[in-house]
Amino acid sequence: MRGRRKILRKIGFCPEITYFKPAGVPLRNLEEVVLSLDEVEAIRLAELDDLDQEEAAQKMGISRITFLRILHSAHKKIAESLIYGKAIQMRGGEIIMPNLDGTGPTGQGPLTGRGRGRGIGLAAGQRNVGRGQGLGGSVDCVCPKCGKTLPHRRGIPCAQVDCPDCGARMAGVFCR
Repeated sequence: MRGRRKILRKIGFCPEITYFKPAGVPLRNLEEVVLSLDEVEAIRLAELDDLDQEEAAQKMGISRITFLRILHSAHKKIAESLIYGKAIQMRGGEIIMPNLDGTGPTGQGPLTGRGRGRGIGLAAGQRNVGRGQGLGGSVDCVCPKCGKTLPHRRGIPCAQVDCPDCGARMAGVFCR
């Protein structure tokens, strides 16, 4: 007997850097904790956007109790990583990413997260360049002020690059 299908959680942010590890410790010596993208979204909405539980749950298209369960799981994984010196990888989850690529509220098409944890999709016409753990998920860096586009340099987050025209910090194509 099968249970009900999980409701896909809506996320409005895809992290450009997807891997963190303690400094000075080789990766081969570390245990790893996987933080799903819906857990990252819950942390973002609750801690950075300061939304209350009900508002955050509505943005993710889930119940308040489910939101709390996701948030608790994320906090526990982050605490475990900090206390025991484990690496954190952000990937996967039962997610849908509507409106990140113009697919609308149903999220049909590329970048919708329907791959169930197989990585970040690409919009039509984009190449799979620089995909790797913590190497940046963007193909291009875009200036939020003037709209200038630069090719993404592997290993350097777009947020650490200044726009050559106006001097503002760049943002990755998949970031908001």
